[in-house]
Amino acid sequence: LNMLAHLNRELGADFNLNQFRHHAFYNEEAGRIEMHLVSLARQTVHLIGHAIPFETGETIWTESSYKYTPTELAALAGRAGLAVEKVWTDPNRLFSVQYLTSRNA
Repeated sequence: LNMLAHLNRELGADFNLNQFRHHAFYNEEAGRIEMHLVSLARQTVHLIGHAIPFETGETIWTESSYKYTPTELAALAGRAGLAVEKVWTDPNRLFSVQYLTSRNA
C-alpha cells in the first residue's frame, strides 16, 4: 500500500488505500514470490489525467522476487561472467547469501 500512497502524494493520484489489500504468494512454476495489490471493490482511480477502472479482485502486480537453488544461481552467475566463491546458508538451506567474483578479474 506504500506504493499507492506514494503515487497519491507524488503524482496526485486518488487511490483509496482502504480499498486495496496486499497479497503475496509463491508461484512455484515460475520460481518466484509475487506481490500484488488486490482491489477490494469496483472502483476508478485517477492518475495523471487517466481514469483507471478496477474490478473487485483485480490486481496490480507490484513485485517479483525470484528464488534460485544454489546450482541455478551458479549457472546464472556463470552466464554473467561471475563465479560463486562462498555461500552462507541458514540451517534449513532456505536462504543464502552468496559472494560472487568476476571471472575476468
